[in-house]
Amino acid sequence: MTVAEAEPEQLNVITDPHDRAFLGQPKGLGYLAVVEGCERFSYYSMQTLLTLYMVNYLLLPEHFSSVWGLGWVQQHLAGGKTGQPLASDIFGNYTSLVYLTPILGGIIADKWLGRRGALVAGALIMSLGHFLMAIQPAFLFALVCLIVGVGLFKGNIASQVGELYGPNDLRRAMAFQIFYIAIQVSVIVAPLISGTLGENVGWHYGFGCAGVVMVIGLLIYLKARPYLPADKRDLPVVAKADRVSSFEKGDGARIAALVLLVPALAVSLLPNQEIFNAYLVWADQQFDLTFAGMKVPTSWMITLDSAFSFVTLVGITWFWKYWGDTGRWEPDELGKLIIGSLFTIVGALCLYMAAITQGGGKIGLFWPVLFHFFNSMGFGHVLPVSLALVTKIAPRKLTATSVGIYYLAFFIANKVVGEVGGWYSTMPTPQFWLVHVGAAVVGLVAFVLFKLFLSHRFDDSDRAEVIAA
Repeated sequence: MTVAEAEPEQLNVITDPHDRAFLGQPKGLGYLAVVEGCERFSYYSMQTLLTLYMVNYLLLPEHFSSVWGLGWVQQHLAGGKTGQPLASDIFGNYTSLVYLTPILGGIIADKWLGRRGALVAGALIMSLGHFLMAIQPAFLFALVCLIVGVGLFKGNIASQVGELYGPNDLRRAMAFQIFYIAIQVSVIVAPLISGTLGENVGWHYGFGCAGVVMVIGLLIYLKARPYLPADKRDLPVVAKADRVSSFEKGDGARIAALVLLVPALAVSLLPNQEIFNAYLVWADQQFDLTFAGMKVPTSWMITLDSAFSFVTLVGITWFWKYWGDTGRWEPDELGKLIIGSLFTIVGALCLYMAAITQGGGKIGLFWPVLFHFFNSMGFGHVLPVSLALVTKIAPRKLTATSVGIYYLAFFIANKVVGEVGGWYSTMPTPQFWLVHVGAAVVGLVAFVLFKLFLSHRFDDSDRAEVIAA
């Protein structure tokens, strides 16, 4: 018996390939998008506040000694750094590790817990981490909880999105764009709520708010079970053998392609990931954020970026749907990655222009706004499309693990951001942003080479559709 022949009540698996209940997509996508939105609200609340919290509060001499283990971390892991470089180092290690642990989370899901069990465990541990952030001495323990929780959660929810679709279902790329739209709504709202609470009321209120939203997301996920793909461990023995008993022909090349894709994505992500680190410190110190006699919270720059990302992502999704519906040629995933890299380069150049034209006063928002627009255009073509590409070429036996490998790109990018971000305090600002322009150019060249020499090897036409989508 194949999975498609099994009873839906028994397997909790979607058997209707024509399910279009949610914006032309399967109903399960709607639930997963909302759950991911809650998780990303909590995550970006943390990421928005983290560097500002450390630079403006936690790493000040009067608070530093109250944090359990922070002195040891400073001396043994951060090379004795202080102030903004130390904050950048901690930020880089935290944000890189939350994208490394999804590999372990994917393995745990594929081998033992199943995606559902791993995701629920991750949501619970993340919630604990956010609430611990409200306890100042427990800062490092909170970061550890968040790192572990994201590892169990992140790759497993993305792989469930991919499993809603058959190998040749053309809705897959748009599904991940819709998925990212939900993320962008959360990133817009998170700085306005958690960021404002953190900067204007108290840092710990902002972190606590993130924990509450994460709990809400977990409850929604539990309700969504009837509309989600079956876990491997839920399938009958024969169905399991049909699905995952062995690797398929060409899976070695697919894994190799994923490994090559990771560093290309990593360097292309550097300008975008720096937004949450040195860029926020630069904005806090040098941007003219006073309106009607009031200084708006610096974290609202993240809302501005997210608003642009949301609008441009919706526009990009609509444009390519319209373009395809008219019968015109549409670039594949790698073609869209190349287009996105061009936009990213232009965006990074806007930061360079802002730095060289500053003069003696504060920086107006003309160049930063242009940066956020062009960077968002790049984001809309790179982030969701690259994830769709990974779920397309991933070996079916290692879907969740492959998504975890994909997140190595974010691990590398954020690790580099933590190191490079520390240069902000010692390097001339124009030169600092020119480094990010160079990274975007390297990413563009890598995608072009990938397109020319590897993309033709991953046609899905030879992969039989085992599970009805």
